[in-house]
Amino acid sequence: MVGQTRQASCHSKRRVLAEIIDPKPIVQITRCPIHPLLAPFPIACFVGVLLTDITYAVTAETMWADFSAWLITVGVITGVLAAIAAIIDFATNRLVRERMPAWPQVIAGIAALVLAFFNALAHTRDAWTSVVPTGLILSVIVVLILPFTGWWGLTIVYRRHLGAVK
Repeated sequence: MVGQTRQASCHSKRRVLAEIIDPKPIVQITRCPIHPLLAPFPIACFVGVLLTDITYAVTAETMWADFSAWLITVGVITGVLAAIAAIIDFATNRLVRERMPAWPQVIAGIAALVLAFFNALAHTRDAWTSVVPTGLILSVIVVLILPFTGWWGLTIVYRRHLGAVK
């Protein structure tokens, strides 16, 4: 009886220690975390917006401004979905907030998403005024923030193993 109690106590201590070392994400589908699955979509869209904005500024073809508007819309929508999953994981796991470098990624990700939202509003205007200069400047700023958030995100997933599929 005493041996079983001691064994159960050791098992629960190992489980708690494993959660401290390797916290699991809350938002997941079939053991696959949602945030790392969704995060590449807004990144690709925001880089695409910058490329189509530059192309529009050079060629003045309205088609490129339309592409930018669609890309920024899809980027903001998928970015909001990824942010919701990330914020739920961040807010519900004390270990993530205390022991991992998640704060800079959260702040930079929210900043990029807010700037992208304002960029989407700027892209609702007529073609030339939607892109030059406001839309182009906002696109450049968002794309300059993305490597920072991506680097911190990869650090969290691959070095700290949060959200890593095992």
